[in-house]
Amino acid sequence: MELGNGTAVSEFIFLGFTQSRGLQGVLFMVFLLIYTTTVLGNLLIMVTMTCDPRLHTPMYFLLRNLSVLDVCYSSVTLPKMLVDFLSASKTISYSGCMAQIFFFHFLGGADLFFLSVMAYDRYVAISRPLHYTAAMNTRVCVGLMVAAWVGGFVHSFVQLALLLPLPFCGPNVLDNFYCDVPQVLGLACTDTSILESLMISNSGMIVVIWFILLLTSYMVILRMLRSYSKEGRRKATSTCTSHLIVVLVQFVPCIYIYARPFTPFPTDKAISIFDTVIPPMLNPVIYSLRNHEVKSAMKRLKKRTSLKHGMFCQRWETSPGCRQTPQ
Repeated sequence: MELGNGTAVSEFIFLGFTQSRGLQGVLFMVFLLIYTTTVLGNLLIMVTMTCDPRLHTPMYFLLRNLSVLDVCYSSVTLPKMLVDFLSASKTISYSGCMAQIFFFHFLGGADLFFLSVMAYDRYVAISRPLHYTAAMNTRVCVGLMVAAWVGGFVHSFVQLALLLPLPFCGPNVLDNFYCDVPQVLGLACTDTSILESLMISNSGMIVVIWFILLLTSYMVILRMLRSYSKEGRRKATSTCTSHLIVVLVQFVPCIYIYARPFTPFPTDKAISIFDTVIPPMLNPVIYSLRNHEVKSAMKRLKKRTSLKHGMFCQRWETSPGCRQTPQ
């Protein structure tokens, strides 16, 4: 594709991680395993929390929504990355790039805002344990969930509204494996210094302020636990510690990427992996799979599934997957 002054860019080219075909094959297998683990882990959480009546509580309702967010968020970048590992040309159309930026910031922003909903849920559960279910009723939970999604949408809409008017006339090479504001902004054929400051204010400062507020909230929650019994304090501390780990894993890479000037550094791609790939995979493990109630619910679900399969086989002895009865 020839590019010159006044020529609109119709596609962008990713440099990816490496030009070595052998290493690309290895990375394909690694990231395919990560994506499969992310999707299956979060789907397992969603199915378990939907099917088990004992988990129909506010906290697990919110965790199920977090799993939905994680599946959608990881699907914005990982499938395209996997295809590029197997392709000689790693390109994305201009409209596809803008769409990827929109959904990446929409779902990523909603994910970060939703962590504050999780913190509020823990605050209510610990400060008002006897009124927790009434205070966090279905209407309140749905309202908080919708607010997080709307917050992500508004954040992403602002990002794209600032980016779309920019002219792109060449070059069109992105030193990354997905489209994001810092790299795309650097390819614009105009002075973007003021716009970069606006982007940093919109993304970076919000992330920093939100991060500080969340850390402060959890410190307040942990101080409130001093009045709890030893067993209650241990259980609540374990839950809050899990939440804090997720906050650190998700916010620290975002602060590094968006709360500084968009000057490229050699470590940018590695940090981007921790921003886009790792959190959706770790969230089911940190939030849910370490939880005794969730593990017990999974065992009950497995037992019910096995019983239903056994009853099906008794009725249809010759059906595929059922062991044949000896003649």
